[in-house]
Amino acid sequence: MIAAVLDADAPPKGAPGLPRPTTPAHIIKDDAEAIAVAEALARDVAPGASARDRDRILPIEQLNAFSQSGLWSINVPKAFGGPEVSYATLTRVVQILSAADPALAQISQNHLGVLAAIRTVSDEAQQRLLFGEALKGIRFGNAFSEFGTKRAVDFATRFTDAGDHVIVTGRKFYSTGALLAHLVPIVAVDDEGRAWYAIADRNAPGLTVIDDWSGFGQRTTASGTVILDNVKVPKTHLVPGYKGYDKPTADGAIFQIIQVSVDIGIAEAAIRDTVEFVRTRTRPWVDSNLDRASDDPYTIQAVGRLNLRLHAAEALQEKAGLAVDAAVAAPTAESVAKAQIAVAEAKILSTEIAIEATNTLFELAGTRSTLAENNFDRHWRNARVHTLHDPVRWKYAIVGNYALNGVNPPLHAWS
Repeated sequence: MIAAVLDADAPPKGAPGLPRPTTPAHIIKDDAEAIAVAEALARDVAPGASARDRDRILPIEQLNAFSQSGLWSINVPKAFGGPEVSYATLTRVVQILSAADPALAQISQNHLGVLAAIRTVSDEAQQRLLFGEALKGIRFGNAFSEFGTKRAVDFATRFTDAGDHVIVTGRKFYSTGALLAHLVPIVAVDDEGRAWYAIADRNAPGLTVIDDWSGFGQRTTASGTVILDNVKVPKTHLVPGYKGYDKPTADGAIFQIIQVSVDIGIAEAAIRDTVEFVRTRTRPWVDSNLDRASDDPYTIQAVGRLNLRLHAAEALQEKAGLAVDAAVAAPTAESVAKAQIAVAEAKILSTEIAIEATNTLFELAGTRSTLAENNFDRHWRNARVHTLHDPVRWKYAIVGNYALNGVNPPLHAWS
């Protein structure tokens, strides 16, 4: 009993950071190569995804292969040596990886979003420095969200000016990717209340990442706690993130559209497992007088509905990606609002098909599909947790308000 009390009172123990890559990452040439590389990587990482979820094994080897493949720099502008693929392609890449392992795909989300923000708000010298890191295979994590503040957009983490660097103090949670990152972008506010990305070295003194994510889904994203105790960040790595939201830019839509891709990938995997199980292991219902469950007309209809809604979500995702591309190329109030609305529509349908597909799997496949050996519940757990990232009821609201009253969505990372 005493030992338990002492352990509870002990300071939290952080996890060590991973080493930086010793060889430069591959650089993707174009959109077609990005898709091909994603498909090859997906084939490699998919076989172990269920076991990693079941035993909560962090995908370190798979993540290293992912970031070294060149897929973590696909939205670096061509002017800085990157492939600058379209966002329609980028979302397809994330979906392909999510269908193989959605936790692995989600880990890349904030990295890609931060690169987009750097393109929007940083000066040329900072872009050259930070894009150069991404092209080498350096992974950016995140330390954005916090417990205890009134709203998600409120931040208690602050930084103070200390000459050629700043000092950051605070506490973060939902820090997807931070545990396995090389650099950790921290959302911290200055004396004027403006939010910046203070990009700290993962092993900087005072920066502690605790592997305490206990969500029942997306279990291997390591989305736990980050403690910031007087962490020094050079001003070369202080990015004025607030500039991405004080005027119309595509930054928020980019963060959101990657969430769409993760959910569509989860739905795709669930439908794939449903079809395979029904074809090979599910018994026909006693009243059907059929020899195969796959000939059941009600099952056929249900699988048809799932595929139709999956393909509709994919179509909205592609449409949204093209709208984001247009807003990146020429950001105006109109182009950004169109991108936000297109992404919101895709987010609604991707959420709904992810929940529907992962639930219907069990209805169609039958009781045998619930056995632990299949671990099919991981699809539902992943979908249910990940789709909570931002509420779909508010997506319906901004779509409706835009269509009915001509009101543009708010400018922030959740819209």
